[in-house]
Amino acid sequence: MQIKPEIRVPLPIENYAMIGDCHTAALVGCDGSIDWLCFPRFDSGACFAGLLGGPEHGRWLLAPSEKIIRVERRYRPGTLILETDLHTEHGSIRLIDFMPLSDERWDVVRIVFGLSGQVMVRMELIVRSTTDPSFPGCVVRTRYYC
Repeated sequence: MQIKPEIRVPLPIENYAMIGDCHTAALVGCDGSIDWLCFPRFDSGACFAGLLGGPEHGRWLLAPSEKIIRVERRYRPGTLILETDLHTEHGSIRLIDFMPLSDERWDVVRIVFGLSGQVMVRMELIVRSTTDPSFPGCVVRTRYYC
């Protein structure tokens, strides 16, 4: 499948995969964006709700800066560890997403590593609060080579 990062609207629901830790779950788009996450529990407010509108509603994007030409996805056998391979004209990266099981802490782990070539990776973290309208949100953007 081909993703056009310059045109960002919520993806069709079939283009999302779920990661979770038995307390909550996140939806990870085939474009490398976590577009839905209520944190730290299922009944908490959504800190990422891009699925309902756009990036301004919150998301965590890790993706190549250039056009993605092919995507391969799979779960590691018997787990909710999601592997997404994102291929571009100049190389490929693998994005690994999971939420470790714990009753004491809640984490979203995202790992990016290079498979081939040289790929500029962009990261965009936009955190929103659906339960506290006074929370101004947080936006972090960066780029790096993988």
